Amino acid sequence: MINALESSSTRPYLIRALYEWCTDNGFTPYVAVQVDDTVQVPREYVKNGEIVLNISFDATSSLKLGNDFIEFKARFAGTAREISVPVGRVIAIYARENGQGMAFPAPAPAAVPAIEDHSTATTSPAARTPLRDASRGTEGDASKVVHLVSGEASADDAAATTTAGATPSDPEDPPRPPTNGGARPSLKRIK
Repeated sequence: MINALESSSTRPYLIRALYEWCTDNGFTPYVAVQVDDTVQVPREYVKNGEIVLNISFDATSSLKLGNDFIEFKARFAGTAREISVPVGRVIAIYARENGQGMAFPAPAPAAVPAIEDHSTATTSPAARTPLRDASRGTEGDASKVVHLVSGEASADDAAATTTAGATPSDPEDPPRPPTNGGARPSLKRIK
């Protein structure tokens, strides 16, 4: 019998389930990815060490949602690119239209190997800073449920949310979500 420590991660199974739910209901599945050297994405679209990818059938070809990697081909500004994302780097999957989905604990920062030429190192402190919601408690607390909501959060919800692409500069004071109904979702704690 396999114990919990020896079993495989549930993350790839949850990603596949939410992808299927999105497509079955006519929603556009997006994944938020914390980028490091193991992630193969166009770096010019990475902001604050994160990138949000549209993984819908219409936006990708040869999509493979495996247990270890999410792989597909997609066009960025008309240029075809091959994308490869380790499943452990996915920090959220959600529907673009309503923000419903699931956030995952941010991956632990990897040790930066000693590199002679530091100009090739792409991992910055911002890229290694995990996404944090001050209302959740500690970073990576998997026991808390987080729900993605659209940027149209009310003023009451503003204190308990932070944008998915932002990393706080001061852990005690998370940034407020965009008030103009921005395209990026924000995190909201569900009780």
